[in-house]
Amino acid sequence: MGLAGLGLALRAAAPLFPGVVRAPAYVSEPVVALGVLALAVLLSAYLLKIIYNRKAVLEEFTNPATLGFSAALPVGMTLVAGGLAPYLASLAGIVWWAGCLLMAALQVYGIARWLDGKVPLDKLNGGWLILLVGGIVVPGGGIGLGYAEAARFFFGFSACGAALLVPLLLARAALAAPLPEALRPSWFILLVPPSLIYAHGLSFFPEALFLESLYFAGLVLAAGLLVYARGFWRWPFGPAWWAFTFPLDALAYAATRYAQEHPSGPWKAVAGAALLAATLVVALVLARSLAAARHLFSKRL
Repeated sequence: MGLAGLGLALRAAAPLFPGVVRAPAYVSEPVVALGVLALAVLLSAYLLKIIYNRKAVLEEFTNPATLGFSAALPVGMTLVAGGLAPYLASLAGIVWWAGCLLMAALQVYGIARWLDGKVPLDKLNGGWLILLVGGIVVPGGGIGLGYAEAARFFFGFSACGAALLVPLLLARAALAAPLPEALRPSWFILLVPPSLIYAHGLSFFPEALFLESLYFAGLVLAAGLLVYARGFWRWPFGPAWWAFTFPLDALAYAATRYAQEHPSGPWKAVAGAALLAATLVVALVLARSLAAARHLFSKRL
């Protein structure tokens, strides 16, 4: 999600920064290609995990603290489909539909578990936004592939889900124990709903300019999250660090969209800063992930 999302944000920013972000050949497309490669590698690895460690997989899909993150796969598939669309439209369409249908199935499963009372407030985290609100991501690839009506369906449910889930997450932050340090990066997922409901919502409802208020809310929320995460380097490194990446991609995409609609004032500078922050964070997390993987393999060898 972090890699493909950054590639798509850079691709969208190309007209805004000519000569700096020159898509597709120089900046955005190599990052999109890394996202495609990452999906292929991680999907293959997870299939092996299903074969050799089914107990751990079952735990991930039943533990309310990790269930929300299960939707990272289908959301990532729709992002990769958006990256592939200009080159392999037929394959991109298959990947996009597979991601959307898998996400819908996981959403139904997640809602059923919630209604069964199996999601206590203290187990709620930002990962549930990926599961129940992930549909706000799919219009980026779906509209370009010609699936605007289907994209509007998935977007609509998830946008409504955000209106319910974000207040619950804020209540969880106020009323329950703080998240373990290893999961604290997941709070950055709160950036995705205001960013993409604004950016993609205007694609469906171009006269709904009140959605721009969500972008402003995202900027203030980002500032608060940066203050909250000022000691992030001391947090244990793990997969949850990737929760820093796609939310910043989404904010950068929203900032790019706003700067294109409002070219006067400081908005182009805000978009540039958001893109730079997203790029640096993705590069940092990718480098640390590769270093951790290398260390793990060297220990096993």
